Amino acid sequence: MPRLRRLTARQVLRALGGFGFDIVATHGSHAKLVRCLPDGERQVLTVPIHKHLAVGTLRAIVRQAARFVPSRDLQREFFTD
Repeated sequence: MPRLRRLTARQVLRALGGFGFDIVATHGSHAKLVRCLPDGERQVLTVPIHKHLAVGTLRAIVRQAARFVPSRDLQREFFTD
C-alpha cells in the first residue's frame, strides 16, 4: 500500500505548481493557489506554509487537490510505492 511522503510546504507548492496552480496570495502562514481553466473556471487550493507539514495536513491537501487533479497523478507526487 502506498505511503504518504513527508513533504515540506515548499515541496507541496512545487508539486502543485506542476499541475498549473500559481500562488496568487499569502495571508499569514497560508498560500492561496489558483488554476484557471480554458472555460474560465477557477480552481482554488489553500496550503499552509510550514517547514514541516503534519501527516493529517498533507492528507487534507491531497484530498482537496483530488477534486481538481486525477488521483493517479497526485499519487506520483505525494505517495511512495
